[in-house]
Amino acid sequence: MKNPATHIQSIYVEKQIVDLPMTRRILERSEGLPVEIIDAHDLNHLDYAPYPDSMSMGKKHLLLCQNKGAFFKPCPATKEYRCCEYQVLNIGANCPMDCVYCILQAYLNNPWMTFYVNTEDLFSELTQAFKKEPKRFWRIGTGEFTDSMALDKLTGLSKELVTFMSSKKNAVLELKTKSAVIDNLEGLDHKGRTVLAWSLNSTAVMNQHEFRTATLKERLAAAKQCADWGYKLAFHFDPIIYHPDWKQGYTETIEALYDTVPAANIVWISLGALRYLPTLKQIATSRFPKSRFFYEEFIVGLDGKSRYFRPQRTGMYKHIYNQLKAKSAKNTCIYMCMESDEIWRDVFGYTPEEKGGLPVMLDRASS
Repeated sequence: MKNPATHIQSIYVEKQIVDLPMTRRILERSEGLPVEIIDAHDLNHLDYAPYPDSMSMGKKHLLLCQNKGAFFKPCPATKEYRCCEYQVLNIGANCPMDCVYCILQAYLNNPWMTFYVNTEDLFSELTQAFKKEPKRFWRIGTGEFTDSMALDKLTGLSKELVTFMSSKKNAVLELKTKSAVIDNLEGLDHKGRTVLAWSLNSTAVMNQHEFRTATLKERLAAAKQCADWGYKLAFHFDPIIYHPDWKQGYTETIEALYDTVPAANIVWISLGALRYLPTLKQIATSRFPKSRFFYEEFIVGLDGKSRYFRPQRTGMYKHIYNQLKAKSAKNTCIYMCMESDEIWRDVFGYTPEEKGGLPVMLDRASS
């Protein structure tokens, strides 16, 4: 699905933010969807079913509200594994797409798809952070708690973010998506400060476990178009999922990637094997009973998440890394997300510290 926002059936608006510019913009673009004005976070009457069943219904309804907390926070990593020191720009929560493995099913306590419309506060917070630490290099992403582009036809936020970031020489913005919604990116003077990123998987995983997402062909076509507009690109093979013919599946995806997208535009590619909170298995298997990959053998990692056993993880990593390395440009940074130094050495033959640290590796690739 090129535009997953078409799944939305109605919009709920907190009454104190009805007159904000972003609210008005979204409602003008909503093409006649039913709109209900509500008191702040008064969603009790919308609980059509107990959680997590309500999550399926929540993806059909968009809540426009005010973020009263911080927009800008460090990635919620764990100290036991190597983190890239990514900074999260929180623009909302949940998205209209539905992936079986999505960690948000176990992480969020509110099933409703939300978007924060007080964007003036967002940009003010970014400005203050840059001013406070002018010598720091910031890698920022909006795709931690929602998809960066899934609602962009309604919000147009990407255009404002790209324009804002274009003058920030000490920062780079990553917009990560499983959609093919890129129309608002055309013609912007981004000055290379925005990276467009896509999550990729084997076609079997994408077809069977990712619902209302763009196809592999659609994602890669969108990436190629962004490359033609001069954007830097990134790709994320995360989660890597063991399944029948997984080697062939990931190899075919990698071949399609490099047959479509210019290697020189790709600044980084991440690898991350399936890992999940204990509660996710129960939630996901109840919502998607036909999915079977949660029934493989797992071990509890140092962060309390279930992971494949080390030999299985390293075997999948090595295969995918070797395929990528054979085709990637020299300056593309291929790295693992939330893995130990032992796994790094098994797969890559070195640890991040030997290259200056993972944040330095990524900063070097994107600068």
